[in-house]
Amino acid sequence: MKIIKLIFLLLIAGLIIWVDLPNNPYFKTHLGLDLKGGSHLVFEAETSGVKPEDLADALESSRNIIERRVNLFGVSEPTVSTSKTGQKHRITVDLPGITAVSEAVALIGRTAQLTFAEEVVKEGTTTATLQPTSLTGKHVKKASVAFNQQNGAPEVALSFNSEGAKLFGEITKRNIGKSLPIFIDNQIISAPVVQQEIVGGDAVITGSFTTDEAKKLAIAINSGALPLSVHLVEQKNIGPTLGAEEIRKSILAGGVGLLAVLFFMVAYYGKLGLIADLALIIYGLISYAIFKTIPVVLTLSGVAGFILSIGMAVDSNILIFERIKEERRKDKPWDISIRLGFGRAIDAIKDANITTLTVAFILFNPLNWEFLPQFGLVRGFALTLAIGVATSLFTGVVITRRLINLFYKNG
Repeated sequence: MKIIKLIFLLLIAGLIIWVDLPNNPYFKTHLGLDLKGGSHLVFEAETSGVKPEDLADALESSRNIIERRVNLFGVSEPTVSTSKTGQKHRITVDLPGITAVSEAVALIGRTAQLTFAEEVVKEGTTTATLQPTSLTGKHVKKASVAFNQQNGAPEVALSFNSEGAKLFGEITKRNIGKSLPIFIDNQIISAPVVQQEIVGGDAVITGSFTTDEAKKLAIAINSGALPLSVHLVEQKNIGPTLGAEEIRKSILAGGVGLLAVLFFMVAYYGKLGLIADLALIIYGLISYAIFKTIPVVLTLSGVAGFILSIGMAVDSNILIFERIKEERRKDKPWDISIRLGFGRAIDAIKDANITTLTVAFILFNPLNWEFLPQFGLVRGFALTLAIGVATSLFTGVVITRRLINLFYKNG
């Protein structure tokens, strides 16, 4: 049984170390805008035609749509927020790792109005004109990239809601043998010829698409139309050299602080301090593996939260060691001192960590309560702090105890 446990622990340790490898192709370290570089964009919203009572909802809806578009575009952890300067309402977008932002800007500002038109021949003439139908993008339930089964060409698959499926069936029924032009923002993108009545609510948009073009079209359709028109008023690129410098300084500060803690624990607690240092290193490896697995986008504030959680991890060990020393001063055996020391320290450790986790929950504000912080930097700090504290609770109570029992029970 002990051999099985040992093999299991070695496998877990190997997995954690593998995840932590700097060049791991499957688990990468994701850096935020302040560390990786990227672009800071500010869009101004046109609100003159919006009723005052509808303004807040229109701004929030625009913010949410822009955030969905950026997420679908593939940007890691964008920060999208609204602000007001005087009488002007603005939407701020931070795009980590994106410096060539022209495509992202175009995607963010698109209205993506999807319309279907049909050929109508005026009475007494032979001239056909295009007339918009009542079928629009609001009837589209989902758009996705697909590939033609015959030639492998990229296309956009559409799935309509119940009303859209009914309208589409009626439109295709009366246009058999005719083209059914499809428009995005009044620009024709495809004009397929209807071969038969299409029922069931599924269709495809074909054209001379590349895979990227089909993906962007699907994103725009899925995201819907912006309730407010927006235009770019400010763009600031943050170069990777600034991020590299901040990373270097953060690593230096964290390294100095960690070494100071390690030396203090050894100097003050001796052999117990060495065990605490080993537990602290294990804590760091586990925390970093969690950051890469989730993945957590690290910003300077997030790094600060992680470094703060190191102090919480050491604090747990100090409480345990002091309790053990108290029992040893009463001439109790090591096994009893360890058991009583952990038992009497655990309540204080739980109280301290639960308090910190509660504060981290409030700062992270997962429910997006308006009276609590909603900024990405604050949330990054809260997330890394919460992960670090939860991990330190595990390493401080479980791993430290196992190490003491393993290496120090006869001390």
